[in-house]
Amino acid sequence: MRGVINYIIMFVVLVLVQVLVLNQIQVSGYINPYAYILFVMLLPLSSPRYVVLPLAFAIGLTVDVFSNSLGIHAAATTFIAYLRPFVNRSISLHEEDRNDYPGMKYTGFRWFLYYTVIMVFLHHFVLFFLEIFTFDDFVHTIYRIVLSAVFSIFVIVLSQFIIFRD
Repeated sequence: MRGVINYIIMFVVLVLVQVLVLNQIQVSGYINPYAYILFVMLLPLSSPRYVVLPLAFAIGLTVDVFSNSLGIHAAATTFIAYLRPFVNRSISLHEEDRNDYPGMKYTGFRWFLYYTVIMVFLHHFVLFFLEIFTFDDFVHTIYRIVLSAVFSIFVIVLSQFIIFRD
């Protein structure tokens, strides 16, 4: 029960930080950090998909409601929630490397960094291409994806050092 309460608190805090702080950070329209995806990333890996997918959709939809963004966050977070087990299997080469909780404290810096980079780039790719809904300005969109992803990865990894430490 305590774990459920922790995840509810994490959900609320990440949405508030995203909506009230991070959505206000925009550098020339290129850097938009999205740390709310940390909620999806930190759900236990043993959680069944029928739990993870609706939770990912819920946090994405909540950010969409406050950002007035028509469901693109819900689609992107649901996408990464669906691919999360595949990403975990691809970066955990041995069964003993797999931990149920994918936080840096339990998996180590290197594993968590790989995991974060893959999940953030997948999320940002879907998010930004759904946002513009065209491939006309492909290079510009890739540029936005890379810059925003780097900043998002920095914020997510920094949060692991500051908030989720022992």
